[in-house]
Amino acid sequence: MSNCIKTSKYNIVTFLPVNLFEQFQEVANTYFLFLLILQLIPQISSLSWFTTIVPLVLVLTITAVKDATDDYFRHKSDNQVNNRQSQVLIGGVLRQEQWMNVRVGDIIKLENNQFVAQADLLLLSSSEPHGLCYIETAELDGETNMKVRQAIPVTAELGDTSQLARFDGEVICEPPNNKLDKFGGTLYWKENKYALSNQNMLLRGCVLRNTEWCFGLVIFAGPDTKLMQNSGRTKFKRTSIDRLMNTLVLWIFGFLVCMGVILAIGNAIWEHEVGVCFQIYLPWDEGVHSAFFSGFLSFWSYIIILNTVVPISLYVSVEVIRLGHSYFINWDKKMYCAKRRTPAEARTTTLNEELGQVEYIFSDKTGTLTQNIMVFSKCSVNGHSYGERQMPEPGDVQDVLGHKAELGERPEPVDFSFNPLADPRFQFWDPSLLEAVKLGDFHVHEFFRLLSLCHTVMSEEKSEGELLYKAQSPDEGALVTAARNFGFVFRSRTPKTITVHELGQAITYQLLAILDFNNIRKRMSVIVRSPEGKIRLYCKGADTILLERLHPVNQDLSSITTDHLNEYAGEGLRTLVLAYKDLEESYYKDWSERLHRAGSAPEAREDHLARLYDEVEHDMMLLGATAIEDKLQQGVPETIAILTLANIKIWVLTGDKQETAVNIGYSCKMLTDDMTEVFVVTGHTVLEVREELRKAREKMMDASRSVCNGFSYQEKLSSKLTSVLEAIAGEYALVINGHSLAHALEADMEVEFLETACACKAVICCRVTPLQKAQVVELVKKYKKAVTLAIGDGANDVSMIKTAHIGVGISGQEGIQAVLASDYSFSQFKFLQRLLLVHGRWSYLRMCKFLCYFFYKNFAFTMVHFWFGFFCGFSAQCTTSTLSHCTTSSTRRCLCSLWVSLTRLLLPRAKGRCPRPQDVPEQRSMEYPKLYEPGQLNLLFNKREFFICIAQGIYTSILMFFIPYGVFADATRDDGAQLADYQSFAVTVATSLVIVVSVQIGLDTGFWTAINHFFIWGSLAAYFAILFTMHSDGLFRMFPNQFRFVGNAQNTLAQPTVWLTIALTAVVCIVPVVAFRFLKLDLKPELSDTVRYTQLVRKKQKTQHRCMRHAGRAGSRRSGYAFSHQEGFGELIMSGKNMRLSSLALSSFAPRPSTSWIDTLRKKKGCEGSSAGSPSGAADKTLRV
Repeated sequence: MSNCIKTSKYNIVTFLPVNLFEQFQEVANTYFLFLLILQLIPQISSLSWFTTIVPLVLVLTITAVKDATDDYFRHKSDNQVNNRQSQVLIGGVLRQEQWMNVRVGDIIKLENNQFVAQADLLLLSSSEPHGLCYIETAELDGETNMKVRQAIPVTAELGDTSQLARFDGEVICEPPNNKLDKFGGTLYWKENKYALSNQNMLLRGCVLRNTEWCFGLVIFAGPDTKLMQNSGRTKFKRTSIDRLMNTLVLWIFGFLVCMGVILAIGNAIWEHEVGVCFQIYLPWDEGVHSAFFSGFLSFWSYIIILNTVVPISLYVSVEVIRLGHSYFINWDKKMYCAKRRTPAEARTTTLNEELGQVEYIFSDKTGTLTQNIMVFSKCSVNGHSYGERQMPEPGDVQDVLGHKAELGERPEPVDFSFNPLADPRFQFWDPSLLEAVKLGDFHVHEFFRLLSLCHTVMSEEKSEGELLYKAQSPDEGALVTAARNFGFVFRSRTPKTITVHELGQAITYQLLAILDFNNIRKRMSVIVRSPEGKIRLYCKGADTILLERLHPVNQDLSSITTDHLNEYAGEGLRTLVLAYKDLEESYYKDWSERLHRAGSAPEAREDHLARLYDEVEHDMMLLGATAIEDKLQQGVPETIAILTLANIKIWVLTGDKQETAVNIGYSCKMLTDDMTEVFVVTGHTVLEVREELRKAREKMMDASRSVCNGFSYQEKLSSKLTSVLEAIAGEYALVINGHSLAHALEADMEVEFLETACACKAVICCRVTPLQKAQVVELVKKYKKAVTLAIGDGANDVSMIKTAHIGVGISGQEGIQAVLASDYSFSQFKFLQRLLLVHGRWSYLRMCKFLCYFFYKNFAFTMVHFWFGFFCGFSAQCTTSTLSHCTTSSTRRCLCSLWVSLTRLLLPRAKGRCPRPQDVPEQRSMEYPKLYEPGQLNLLFNKREFFICIAQGIYTSILMFFIPYGVFADATRDDGAQLADYQSFAVTVATSLVIVVSVQIGLDTGFWTAINHFFIWGSLAAYFAILFTMHSDGLFRMFPNQFRFVGNAQNTLAQPTVWLTIALTAVVCIVPVVAFRFLKLDLKPELSDTVRYTQLVRKKQKTQHRCMRHAGRAGSRRSGYAFSHQEGFGELIMSGKNMRLSSLALSSFAPRPSTSWIDTLRKKKGCEGSSAGSPSGAADKTLRV
């Protein structure tokens, strides 16, 4: 299998044909190529061919340049990866070889901190004793903690290149698959066979740590590696608006054909009944011998003339708008992380408006919601609780009005200056614990002695007194660091000893046994012999496991400690219970012999060891408990709260263990104690998982029956208009493990799982593989038809990011694989709310307004030609003449080109000052999350809105044609001559059109800037400039055959009658629109209208509000902090972000009709089964938070 990576699509030879083939798969490009061919036929074309070929070539060229640039960077990235150097053992000598040339069966050498780039390796030997090596797997499972891998004993001694060169073993293993935690194979060597497992493998994506070197045998290479098997296929992502536009374009094309058929039939009838009488001076064209054939040619002529109903500029303009929105995201200083110097980046320009329609967010945990930084926060020792949560900086807390509060002075952290080996980064806020250490409290000393001994941490001393701990889990690192600062410093270890500095005195303990942690035991123990010869077992583990293994004398202490544990858990802290047990020498010798025999047992080795572990870990003495905080990223709870108010459901998909994920769920307020119930699905078989899901649904239904009366409940269940999920009362959460999820995602159970999960407010999937993450996202996409967003920071999130409609990468500490695969990237989870509620909402709003206006304008322009066909003998003549037609068309195209130029030239020089589609300011968009819901319901541009725009366009075209037609029938010039000539009529209609559509776009503009004024009113000036130029004497002299009507525009627009006609047409077209919008605003305002009204009221009462804030500041702030006992409220204040949601004033408008319109439409959407919305009652409740 080749190890060469290829992500590029083209080469120099294939680029042009392949790219053109791809571009002409677009319906619009094929359509305009067809039109171009028609315009080259003189018998049917009344327009010049250049009016189509110029924009078509321009679009094809721009797209080709863009595709070529993208593929160039793909080639560059591929070459960079494929040309990485590696040390390959060839002929007994290590040689530098490119990764692309590495093959299965090669032996390669890795060195410390080296990245395993493109192969899965079987570990053969290493610089560490017993063939051990240490790796980080952040790119695989998102965990930055170290893990241990070990070579099989028979190859562990092959540390010499000459020995490795003689290695001729054969490996037979499983075929390539995506299971990151499993590997099965057999090594055949020297007539013996040796079992291989995942513990012997170094997978692609891991990094070698604390190991000087190691040798590995390539097992899988290139696309066969487990990481690539989990990556999934890159899918071309299109927005729902794109898909709708393609459908509408087909409809419009059908409408165009119908118009062509009607006018062609009219031409055939006219030629047969009337035209035949004028054959003497109006003969048929050469080749036309019948009225039927004349109608046939007329059909194609009208297809060319009316093609502006689907102009190619639509697609160009859409891409330009998306490009501008991408720049707005890239330049947003409020999404810039100064600490990492990382701005937000829109890595695609095709999905911006989809950001305003997200209904489901799938998030990784480690590194996305959390910083993956564990902090020793509290502890309970011998019934005494120590530790206080870190207090905020003075002034960081804000009151309900957003003003900073003073809560008094911040307490000083504990002073560890007495300890020269203390970690200066560690902080603790309760000095009484250090006093207990200094006073020699036995239980406190044993507590920290246990923490310094019972672990698998590796210590590295870079210089005297500078210790660096490498832990298999961040929890262990935090606990050992805490013991270090309180005077029990883990200094070093060997396979048989552990050296600890206890209050400055070096003590070496003999390490007799390690009873390692696993998911079933949920505890870890060490047995050590002290210098005095005393043998003691130290154990730490989950409270549910350890408390039942305590000696009966600990009953009272256990009760007190349990209360402390409940208190810590309520704060979202991760807890462990600590205990010890003294062992007799004789008992230990007997137990040790039995342990040795069990470890050598050929069968059921794990079961024998588990029974011996369980035997010795009984009747222990309780020491206390620890509470560790897995620090969330800044603003995570607030972000989740705001996104929830916007009716966005958040699911956490993590490779971490269940306990950790649940604790984080409580920390970020996804899970709360106020929830009706949290369902935990842990079944190992299909039947168990199905039964647990069934029981969860039954409990939710039973609770609903107890809350709802029989009539309303049965009505909800039986009605086809609402989903059964909307009948669920109460708040529920679902937690499911990876092995259970594998069964739940099977074809016959996936719908049951989805229904159960969607009925819950929060869903947490634990121990899931990267492929399972993608399968969960695909499941929601398949059945809910909702826009999904996946966010993560590691390579294990790539598959999920690629599968979702929108992928967001966090540029954190786990590499850049997620960022490279993402559509958008930034450095912190909290920026997601701004990406969706501000940029996403504005992008969706702007795109919808543009499309509505665009289709209105095109139908208004094109239908004028249709009406004119009934008055020109169906002769395929343009209403506005060739010159006026070109003038109007050129104006629109020039403006589009000018806008592209402005985007590329002006915007980079005016960062942060560009016009944005603000119906409400960005602050209000985040204050009122319910403003986001119209995008989820797709209210602003859909088939209904499309037909409304079409109707308005047809209405405008009727007035625009028949008002000038009626006036010109009897109108005269100032000199008494007849005004009704074709060219004057064309100029009048064209001018009316440009003025009306310019005023219309002015009405659609909600946020005015200088650039808006320049383009809207500048378009009028550009039109008149082009019009007068095309009727000028200069052009006539240069092109006498094309520009024959010299001075027509000047003469026509010099007549007062013409201007009165234009004014009358504009007024009649615009006044009904203004009246309708005024009445709608007054009688049935939208939520954004209410917010704008609120903002206006606030501005008028600004002075009064400021006085009220000053008057009530001190009292309300202190009482809110000192006497609030509601869970989470004090923490929210201390976080410095309190009361962000308290400024919501929507409840003030509850009686107004605007507060329930979204809920009504959500119910209607539920009728169609397009998505699962929340109950309207819940929506109202959320609206008033």
